[in-house]
Amino acid sequence: MPQSQKAGADRLGFADFPLEDSLSILESGDASTVEKKAAMASIGRKRNSHLKPILIKYTGDRNPEIAMQAIRGLLVFRRDPDIREYLVALYNHPNDMIRDVVRQEIHSADETETRSGAHADSPDFMKDVVVHGDVQEILKHTPGESVHLTFTSPPYYNARDYSIYKNYQEYLDFLDGVFYEVHRVTKEGRFFILNTSPVIVPRAGRKYASRRYPVPFDLHARIANMGWEFIDDIIWAKPEKSAKNRVAGFEVNRKPLTYKANARTEYVMVYRKKSYKLIDWNLRQYARDTIVQSLVSDDFERSNVWNIAPVTDRVHSAVFPLRLCDQVISLYSFVGDLVFDPFAGSGTLGKAAIRADRHFFLTEINADYIARVRQNLGGAFGFDRTIKFMGADEFREEAGKCQ
Repeated sequence: MPQSQKAGADRLGFADFPLEDSLSILESGDASTVEKKAAMASIGRKRNSHLKPILIKYTGDRNPEIAMQAIRGLLVFRRDPDIREYLVALYNHPNDMIRDVVRQEIHSADETETRSGAHADSPDFMKDVVVHGDVQEILKHTPGESVHLTFTSPPYYNARDYSIYKNYQEYLDFLDGVFYEVHRVTKEGRFFILNTSPVIVPRAGRKYASRRYPVPFDLHARIANMGWEFIDDIIWAKPEKSAKNRVAGFEVNRKPLTYKANARTEYVMVYRKKSYKLIDWNLRQYARDTIVQSLVSDDFERSNVWNIAPVTDRVHSAVFPLRLCDQVISLYSFVGDLVFDPFAGSGTLGKAAIRADRHFFLTEINADYIARVRQNLGGAFGFDRTIKFMGADEFREEAGKCQ
Protein backbone atom coordinates (compact mmCIF):
# COMPACT_ATOMS: atom_id res chain seq x y z
CA MET A 1 0.00 0.00 0.00
CA PRO A 2 1.50 3.41 -0.93
CA GLN A 3 2.74 5.47 2.01
CA SER A 4 0.68 8.47 0.88
CA GLN A 5 -2.49 6.39 1.08
CA LYS A 6 -1.61 5.25 4.60
CA ALA A 7 -0.97 8.87 5.58
CA GLY A 8 -4.38 9.78 4.23
CA ALA A 9 -5.98 7.04 6.30
CA ASP A 10 -4.18 8.27 9.38
CA ARG A 11 -5.27 11.86 8.74
CA LEU A 12 -8.90 11.28 7.76
CA GLY A 13 -9.70 8.16 9.76
CA PHE A 14 -11.36 6.54 6.72
CA ALA A 15 -10.50 5.46 3.20
CA ASP A 16 -11.60 2.87 0.67
CA PHE A 17 -8.82 0.33 0.26
CA PRO A 18 -8.70 -2.80 -1.84
CA LEU A 19 -9.51 -5.76 0.40
CA GLU A 20 -5.97 -7.09 0.18
CA ASP A 21 -4.55 -3.77 1.43
CA SER A 22 -7.04 -3.63 4.31
CA LEU A 23 -6.12 -7.14 5.44
CA SER A 24 -2.43 -6.30 5.10
CA ILE A 25 -2.83 -3.27 7.38
CA LEU A 26 -4.83 -5.26 9.93
CA GLU A 27 -2.16 -7.97 10.09
CA SER A 28 0.72 -5.51 10.17
CA GLY A 29 2.63 -5.15 13.39
CA ASP A 30 3.66 -1.62 12.43
CA ALA A 31 0.27 -0.11 11.56
CA SER A 32 -1.24 2.32 14.05
CA THR A 33 -4.68 1.97 15.64
CA VAL A 34 -5.96 4.77 13.39
CA GLU A 35 -4.71 2.97 10.29
CA LYS A 36 -6.22 -0.33 11.39
CA LYS A 37 -9.54 1.34 12.16
CA ALA A 38 -9.54 2.89 8.68
CA ALA A 39 -8.82 -0.50 7.13
CA MET A 40 -11.55 -2.17 9.19
CA ALA A 41 -14.02 0.58 8.28
CA SER A 42 -13.16 0.12 4.61
CA ILE A 43 -14.09 -3.56 4.86
CA GLY A 44 -17.34 -2.71 6.62
CA ARG A 45 -18.34 -0.10 4.04
CA LYS A 46 -18.17 -2.68 1.27
CA ARG A 47 -21.37 -4.22 2.74
CA ASN A 48 -20.38 -7.51 1.18
CA SER A 49 -21.98 -10.51 2.88
CA HIS A 50 -19.00 -12.63 1.86
CA LEU A 51 -16.87 -10.54 4.21
CA LYS A 52 -18.94 -11.40 7.31
CA PRO A 53 -16.37 -14.02 8.48
CA ILE A 54 -13.64 -11.36 8.44
CA LEU A 55 -15.81 -8.93 10.40
CA ILE A 56 -16.65 -11.64 12.92
CA LYS A 57 -12.99 -12.50 13.30
CA TYR A 58 -12.02 -8.96 14.16
CA THR A 59 -14.85 -8.44 16.65
CA GLY A 60 -12.54 -10.49 18.85
CA ASP A 61 -9.54 -8.21 18.37
CA ARG A 62 -7.87 -7.36 21.67
CA ASN A 63 -7.90 -3.66 20.72
CA PRO A 64 -11.46 -2.47 21.54
CA GLU A 65 -11.32 0.22 18.85
CA ILE A 66 -10.67 -2.34 16.13
CA ALA A 67 -13.31 -4.66 17.57
CA MET A 68 -15.82 -1.81 17.67
CA GLN A 69 -15.19 -0.95 14.01
CA ALA A 70 -15.71 -4.59 13.04
CA ILE A 71 -18.96 -4.70 14.99
CA ARG A 72 -20.21 -1.57 13.24
CA GLY A 73 -19.56 -3.29 9.92
CA LEU A 74 -21.36 -6.41 11.11
CA LEU A 75 -24.43 -4.44 12.23
CA VAL A 76 -25.31 -3.92 8.57
CA PHE A 77 -26.27 -7.61 8.53
CA ARG A 78 -28.13 -7.71 11.84
CA ARG A 79 -31.35 -8.89 10.17
CA ASP A 80 -29.53 -12.12 9.33
CA PRO A 81 -30.65 -14.50 12.16
CA ASP A 82 -27.17 -15.95 12.58
CA ILE A 83 -25.54 -12.51 12.77
CA ARG A 84 -28.18 -11.27 15.18
CA GLU A 85 -27.57 -14.25 17.43
CA TYR A 86 -23.84 -13.54 17.29
CA LEU A 87 -24.37 -9.86 18.14
CA VAL A 88 -26.69 -10.66 21.04
CA ALA A 89 -23.93 -12.89 22.45
CA LEU A 90 -21.77 -9.76 22.55
CA TYR A 91 -24.06 -8.38 25.28
CA ASN A 92 -21.52 -10.04 27.57
CA HIS A 93 -18.44 -8.61 25.84
CA PRO A 94 -15.73 -7.65 28.37
CA ASN A 95 -15.55 -4.07 27.05
CA ASP A 96 -18.34 -1.88 28.43
CA MET A 97 -18.47 0.47 25.43
CA ILE A 98 -18.90 -2.46 23.04
CA ARG A 99 -21.61 -3.94 25.24
CA ASP A 100 -23.49 -0.65 25.25
CA VAL A 101 -23.22 -0.07 21.49
CA VAL A 102 -24.45 -3.58 20.62
CA ARG A 103 -27.32 -3.41 23.10
CA GLN A 104 -28.35 0.02 21.84
CA GLU A 105 -28.30 -1.06 18.20
CA ILE A 106 -30.27 -4.24 18.81
CA HIS A 107 -32.68 -2.44 21.14
CA SER A 108 -33.37 0.38 18.67
CA ALA A 109 -33.94 -2.12 15.88
CA ASP A 110 -36.56 -3.89 18.00
CA GLU A 111 -38.40 -0.76 19.17
CA THR A 112 -40.17 1.98 17.29
CA GLU A 113 -39.65 5.19 19.21
CA THR A 114 -42.81 7.24 19.54
CA ARG A 115 -43.57 10.42 21.35
CA SER A 116 -45.13 9.54 24.69
CA GLY A 117 -46.88 12.18 26.76
CA ALA A 118 -46.66 9.81 29.71
CA HIS A 119 -42.99 10.67 30.11
CA ALA A 120 -43.76 14.27 31.02
CA ASP A 121 -46.56 13.23 33.39
CA SER A 122 -46.44 12.02 36.97
CA PRO A 123 -49.09 10.59 39.31
CA ASP A 124 -51.33 13.31 40.74
CA PHE A 125 -51.38 11.73 44.21
CA MET A 126 -47.59 12.25 44.46
CA LYS A 127 -47.54 15.93 43.48
CA ASP A 128 -46.61 18.36 46.26
CA VAL A 129 -46.73 15.59 48.84
CA VAL A 130 -44.73 15.15 52.04
CA VAL A 131 -44.82 11.64 53.53
CA HIS A 132 -43.79 10.93 57.11
CA GLY A 133 -42.29 7.48 57.36
CA ASP A 134 -39.48 5.10 56.50
CA VAL A 135 -38.41 5.79 52.94
CA GLN A 136 -37.70 2.09 52.38
CA GLU A 137 -41.34 1.24 53.05
CA ILE A 138 -42.71 4.23 51.16
CA LEU A 139 -40.71 3.44 48.03
CA LYS A 140 -42.15 -0.09 47.94
CA HIS A 141 -45.51 1.48 47.12
CA THR A 142 -44.24 4.22 44.80
CA PRO A 143 -45.16 3.61 41.15
CA GLY A 144 -42.32 2.83 38.77
CA GLU A 145 -41.20 5.51 36.31
CA SER A 146 -43.01 8.24 38.24
CA VAL A 147 -40.20 10.66 39.19
CA HIS A 148 -38.30 13.00 36.86
CA LEU A 149 -35.45 14.05 39.16
CA THR A 150 -34.09 12.98 42.53
CA PHE A 151 -31.78 15.28 44.46
CA THR A 152 -30.83 14.24 47.95
CA SER A 153 -28.21 14.25 50.65
CA PRO A 154 -28.43 11.06 52.73
CA PRO A 155 -27.94 11.03 56.48
CA TYR A 156 -24.31 11.34 57.55
CA TYR A 157 -22.83 8.08 58.79
CA ASN A 158 -22.96 8.14 62.59
CA ALA A 159 -22.27 11.87 62.59
CA ARG A 160 -25.76 12.93 63.67
CA ASP A 161 -28.12 11.53 66.30
CA TYR A 162 -30.71 10.76 63.64
CA SER A 163 -28.35 8.54 61.61
CA ILE A 164 -26.83 5.86 63.81
CA TYR A 165 -25.84 2.54 62.23
CA LYS A 166 -24.13 -0.51 63.71
CA ASN A 167 -21.29 -0.25 61.22
CA TYR A 168 -20.29 1.35 57.95
CA GLN A 169 -21.33 -1.67 55.89
CA GLU A 170 -24.86 -1.46 57.28
CA TYR A 171 -24.97 2.21 56.33
CA LEU A 172 -23.88 1.52 52.74
CA ASP A 173 -26.33 -1.38 52.45
CA PHE A 174 -29.17 0.87 53.63
CA LEU A 175 -28.38 3.51 51.00
CA ASP A 176 -27.91 0.79 48.41
CA GLY A 177 -31.47 -0.39 49.01
CA VAL A 178 -32.91 3.12 48.83
CA PHE A 179 -31.07 4.11 45.65
CA TYR A 180 -32.02 0.85 43.95
CA GLU A 181 -35.67 1.75 44.48
CA VAL A 182 -35.01 5.33 43.35
CA HIS A 183 -33.74 3.84 40.10
CA ARG A 184 -36.99 1.91 39.68
CA VAL A 185 -39.23 4.94 40.25
CA THR A 186 -37.17 7.23 37.98
CA LYS A 187 -38.32 7.80 34.42
CA GLU A 188 -36.18 6.55 31.56
CA GLY A 189 -33.09 8.62 30.95
CA ARG A 190 -33.69 11.00 33.86
CA PHE A 191 -31.33 12.13 36.59
CA PHE A 192 -30.32 11.22 40.12
CA ILE A 193 -28.14 13.83 41.87
CA LEU A 194 -26.41 12.76 45.07
CA ASN A 195 -24.74 15.11 47.53
CA THR A 196 -22.29 13.38 49.87
CA SER A 197 -18.88 13.88 51.43
CA PRO A 198 -16.36 11.82 53.38
CA VAL A 199 -17.33 11.53 57.04
CA ILE A 200 -14.97 11.64 60.01
CA VAL A 201 -15.78 9.49 63.03
CA PRO A 202 -13.90 10.85 66.09
CA ARG A 203 -11.35 8.68 67.82
CA ALA A 204 -12.39 6.65 70.86
CA GLY A 205 -9.57 8.08 72.95
CA ARG A 206 -6.22 9.89 72.72
CA LYS A 207 -4.30 6.69 71.95
CA TYR A 208 -6.66 5.75 69.11
CA ALA A 209 -6.98 7.16 65.62
CA SER A 210 -10.08 8.76 64.18
CA ARG A 211 -11.43 7.29 60.97
CA ARG A 212 -12.51 9.02 57.77
CA TYR A 213 -14.95 7.11 55.57
CA PRO A 214 -14.89 7.89 51.79
CA VAL A 215 -18.66 7.79 51.37
CA PRO A 216 -18.92 9.19 47.79
CA PHE A 217 -16.32 6.77 46.47
CA ASP A 218 -17.71 3.71 48.21
CA LEU A 219 -21.21 4.49 46.96
CA HIS A 220 -20.21 5.13 43.36
CA ALA A 221 -19.55 1.53 42.31
CA ARG A 222 -22.77 0.39 43.95
CA ILE A 223 -24.77 3.08 42.17
CA ALA A 224 -23.22 2.31 38.79
CA ASN A 225 -24.05 -1.38 39.20
CA MET A 226 -27.74 -0.53 39.68
CA GLY A 227 -28.02 0.89 36.17
CA TRP A 228 -27.14 4.53 36.80
CA GLU A 229 -24.75 6.07 34.28
CA PHE A 230 -22.15 8.45 35.73
CA ILE A 231 -22.43 11.88 34.09
CA ASP A 232 -20.61 14.51 36.17
CA ASP A 233 -18.82 15.21 39.42
CA ILE A 234 -19.64 18.67 40.72
CA ILE A 235 -17.68 20.08 43.63
CA TRP A 236 -19.65 22.08 46.16
CA ALA A 237 -17.04 24.43 47.63
CA LYS A 238 -17.80 26.21 50.90
CA PRO A 239 -15.91 29.11 52.46
CA GLU A 240 -12.93 27.79 54.40
CA LYS A 241 -14.13 29.49 57.57
CA SER A 242 -17.11 27.14 57.54
CA ALA A 243 -14.91 24.02 57.60
CA LYS A 244 -13.91 22.16 60.71
CA ASN A 245 -10.33 23.09 61.62
CA ARG A 246 -8.30 19.91 61.06
CA VAL A 247 -5.04 21.67 60.23
CA ALA A 248 -4.55 23.44 63.58
CA GLY A 249 -2.14 20.89 65.02
CA PHE A 250 -0.04 20.86 61.89
CA GLU A 251 0.19 24.65 61.90
CA VAL A 252 1.91 24.44 65.28
CA ASN A 253 4.52 21.73 64.63
CA ARG A 254 4.69 21.43 60.79
CA LYS A 255 5.84 17.81 61.13
CA PRO A 256 5.57 15.69 57.97
CA LEU A 257 2.87 12.98 58.01
CA THR A 258 0.67 14.98 60.39
CA TYR A 259 -1.03 17.19 57.77
CA LYS A 260 -4.82 16.97 57.50
CA ALA A 261 -6.52 19.47 55.20
CA ASN A 262 -9.56 21.46 56.19
CA ALA A 263 -12.41 19.80 54.30
CA ARG A 264 -14.50 22.54 52.71
CA THR A 265 -15.90 20.60 49.75
CA GLU A 266 -18.68 18.12 49.16
CA TYR A 267 -19.51 16.11 46.07
CA VAL A 268 -22.61 16.58 43.97
CA MET A 269 -22.53 13.43 41.84
CA VAL A 270 -24.69 13.41 38.72
CA TYR A 271 -26.11 10.13 37.43
CA ARG A 272 -28.57 9.35 34.65
CA LYS A 273 -30.83 6.32 34.52
CA LYS A 274 -29.22 4.28 31.80
CA SER A 275 -31.12 4.36 28.54
CA TYR A 276 -30.42 3.46 24.96
CA LYS A 277 -32.28 6.63 24.02
CA LEU A 278 -30.28 9.84 23.86
CA ILE A 279 -31.15 13.04 25.71
CA ASP A 280 -32.84 14.27 22.54
CA TRP A 281 -35.52 11.63 23.06
CA ASN A 282 -36.26 13.02 26.52
CA LEU A 283 -36.53 16.52 25.07
CA ARG A 284 -39.00 15.35 22.43
CA GLN A 285 -41.40 14.20 25.15
CA TYR A 286 -42.20 17.82 26.06
CA ALA A 287 -44.23 20.48 24.33
CA ARG A 288 -42.19 23.31 22.87
CA ASP A 289 -43.79 25.82 25.24
CA THR A 290 -42.66 23.75 28.23
CA ILE A 291 -39.09 23.66 26.98
CA VAL A 292 -39.08 27.42 26.40
CA GLN A 293 -40.46 28.04 29.90
CA SER A 294 -37.74 25.78 31.33
CA LEU A 295 -34.75 27.42 29.64
CA VAL A 296 -31.91 28.07 32.09
CA SER A 297 -30.98 31.70 32.80
CA ASP A 298 -27.72 33.18 31.51
CA ASP A 299 -26.08 33.20 34.94
CA PHE A 300 -25.74 29.42 35.14
CA GLU A 301 -22.54 27.97 36.62
CA ARG A 302 -20.11 27.12 33.82
CA SER A 303 -17.63 24.99 35.74
CA ASN A 304 -18.00 21.95 37.96
CA VAL A 305 -16.97 23.97 41.03
CA TRP A 306 -19.95 25.60 42.69
CA ASN A 307 -19.06 28.15 45.38
CA ILE A 308 -22.08 28.15 47.66
CA ALA A 309 -22.08 29.06 51.35
CA PRO A 310 -23.71 26.59 53.74
CA VAL A 311 -26.79 27.55 55.71
CA THR A 312 -27.97 26.74 59.20
CA ASP A 313 -31.36 25.80 60.56
CA ARG A 314 -32.55 25.93 64.15
CA VAL A 315 -34.10 22.44 63.87
CA HIS A 316 -32.05 20.53 61.30
CA SER A 317 -28.28 20.43 61.70
CA ALA A 318 -27.44 19.83 58.04
CA VAL A 319 -29.67 21.49 55.48
CA PHE A 320 -29.45 22.12 51.74
CA PRO A 321 -28.74 25.73 50.76
CA LEU A 322 -31.67 26.96 48.69
CA ARG A 323 -29.28 28.15 46.00
CA LEU A 324 -27.90 24.63 45.56
CA CYS A 325 -31.40 23.21 45.10
CA ASP A 326 -32.32 26.02 42.71
CA GLN A 327 -29.37 25.23 40.47
CA VAL A 328 -29.91 21.47 40.41
CA ILE A 329 -33.63 21.78 39.67
CA SER A 330 -33.16 24.30 36.86
CA LEU A 331 -30.40 22.27 35.19
CA TYR A 332 -31.93 18.80 35.41
CA SER A 333 -35.72 19.16 35.13
CA PHE A 334 -38.52 20.90 33.26
CA VAL A 335 -41.43 23.03 34.40
CA GLY A 336 -44.15 20.72 35.74
CA ASP A 337 -41.76 17.84 36.50
CA LEU A 338 -41.86 15.87 39.74
CA VAL A 339 -38.68 16.16 41.85
CA PHE A 340 -38.00 13.82 44.75
CA ASP A 341 -35.96 13.96 47.95
CA PRO A 342 -36.04 10.68 49.92
CA PHE A 343 -34.29 12.34 52.89
CA ALA A 344 -36.19 15.61 52.91
CA GLY A 345 -34.89 17.09 56.17
CA SER A 346 -36.28 20.61 56.46
CA GLY A 347 -37.81 20.48 52.97
CA THR A 348 -35.56 22.88 51.07
CA LEU A 349 -35.96 20.92 47.84
CA GLY A 350 -39.72 21.38 48.08
CA LYS A 351 -39.35 25.13 48.44
CA ALA A 352 -37.00 25.28 45.45
CA ALA A 353 -39.40 23.14 43.41
CA ILE A 354 -42.26 25.54 44.04
CA ARG A 355 -40.10 28.54 43.15
CA ALA A 356 -39.21 26.82 39.86
CA ASP A 357 -42.78 25.75 39.06
CA ARG A 358 -42.04 22.06 39.58
CA HIS A 359 -43.92 19.58 41.75
CA PHE A 360 -42.21 17.85 44.66
CA PHE A 361 -42.40 14.52 46.47
CA LEU A 362 -40.65 14.39 49.87
CA THR A 363 -40.21 11.63 52.42
CA GLU A 364 -38.81 12.03 55.93
CA ILE A 365 -38.75 9.70 58.93
CA ASN A 366 -38.01 12.25 61.67
CA ALA A 367 -41.15 13.81 63.17
CA ASP A 368 -39.32 16.99 64.21
CA TYR A 369 -38.19 17.53 60.63
CA ILE A 370 -41.70 16.94 59.31
CA ALA A 371 -42.87 19.71 61.62
CA ARG A 372 -40.12 21.90 60.23
CA VAL A 373 -41.21 21.13 56.67
CA ARG A 374 -44.72 22.24 57.61
CA GLN A 375 -43.30 25.54 58.80
CA ASN A 376 -41.15 25.99 55.70
CA LEU A 377 -43.75 25.01 53.11
CA GLY A 378 -47.07 25.52 54.83
CA GLY A 379 -47.78 29.01 53.56
CA ALA A 380 -45.12 30.93 55.48
CA PHE A 381 -43.55 32.06 52.20
CA GLY A 382 -46.76 32.99 50.45
CA PHE A 383 -46.75 30.05 48.04
CA ASP A 384 -50.00 29.55 46.20
CA ARG A 385 -49.80 25.77 46.26
CA THR A 386 -51.80 23.08 48.09
CA ILE A 387 -49.36 20.86 49.97
CA LYS A 388 -50.44 17.45 51.24
CA PHE A 389 -48.93 15.88 54.36
CA MET A 390 -49.61 12.21 54.94
CA GLY A 391 -48.33 9.17 56.79
CA ALA A 392 -46.91 6.06 55.18
CA ASP A 393 -50.20 4.13 55.53
CA GLU A 394 -52.18 6.86 53.81
CA PHE A 395 -49.63 7.01 51.03
CA ARG A 396 -49.89 3.26 50.55
CA GLU A 397 -53.68 3.56 50.26
CA GLU A 398 -53.41 6.37 47.72
CA ALA A 399 -50.89 4.37 45.70
CA GLY A 400 -53.24 1.38 45.79
CA LYS A 401 -56.04 3.39 44.21
CA CYS A 402 -53.84 4.12 41.19
CA GLN A 403 -52.97 0.52 40.40
